[in-house]
Amino acid sequence: MIKKQNMVLMMLFLMGLFVISSGIVGAQGEITQADQNEPLVILGCALAITIAGISAAIGLGIAGSSAVAVVAEKPNLFGKCLVLSVLPMTQAVYGLLTAILLMLGSGILGGKLTSVMSGPAIGAAAVWIGLIVGLTGLSAINQGLVASSSISSVGRNPDIAARGIIFTVQTETIAIFGLLAGILLMSGLGLL
Repeated sequence: MIKKQNMVLMMLFLMGLFVISSGIVGAQGEITQADQNEPLVILGCALAITIAGISAAIGLGIAGSSAVAVVAEKPNLFGKCLVLSVLPMTQAVYGLLTAILLMLGSGILGGKLTSVMSGPAIGAAAVWIGLIVGLTGLSAINQGLVASSSISSVGRNPDIAARGIIFTVQTETIAIFGLLAGILLMSGLGLL
């Protein structure tokens, strides 16, 4: 629990530094509207992929260590263990998808701003969308724990692999809700 709090505090600290640095850059002369938003959009992208990616890596590590232990004893269960152990990776995919959509909608990729919003609102929206997807991506850690237990159970009874997948996927629902909220916000704000 303390590690999760430290990680969240570190992300908030880094976000504060980024916002301060983007304000300094913005105060250094003539900057277009798109240039003002760019640092905040990049921050939103970074929050989405970094928080979800780190969480997915932790979840993968937890599940993977159980999978290695089971496969060492029963090599024939490799396929079932592999499926269960990679499930926490999907949160990183959601973070990456969010980052790509934010870059496209803001004009960083493709060069065309699609939003009906103007001014710093685009950048602020990107930061909040990135936070929504990134923080709900923390569910990958708990998904790794459930996957680890499922893998251990499969080691004892290979016939319950499908049930283990169901239990493991339930934890991912939170990240799906975050991704859906992010996509709906991007759509409603004209970033898609």
